[in-house]
Amino acid sequence: MLFRIDPGAPEPLFAQLAGQVRSAVAGGALAPGERLPSARDLAASLDVNLHTVLRAYQDLRDEGLIELRRGRGAVVSARPATDYAPLHAAIAEVVATSRRLGVAPETTTALLKEALR
Repeated sequence: MLFRIDPGAPEPLFAQLAGQVRSAVAGGALAPGERLPSARDLAASLDVNLHTVLRAYQDLRDEGLIELRRGRGAVVSARPATDYAPLHAAIAEVVATSRRLGVAPETTTALLKEALR
């Protein structure tokens, strides 16, 4: 999996990284038992501080999404995944409505984030 961060974004780097892992798990791109890159390797590839990646991994561990295993690194949790099908359908509806109305993706994203607060 390819991770990307935007240093200029208002969201902290660790939150961007954790969000990408959450999305990948929810979308099926990361399966239970799949290993994530080591924190050291990921920090080097993204050119960020090691503690940034560790913070993201710790948050994901605290949520139960990944397990941190000594000597094996971060592994996607084997527990049953939540059924995201209804959420995917709702998001598809929002995207379709947004496109039909000609709303910019950035505006749609901002509206979703505001609704989640």
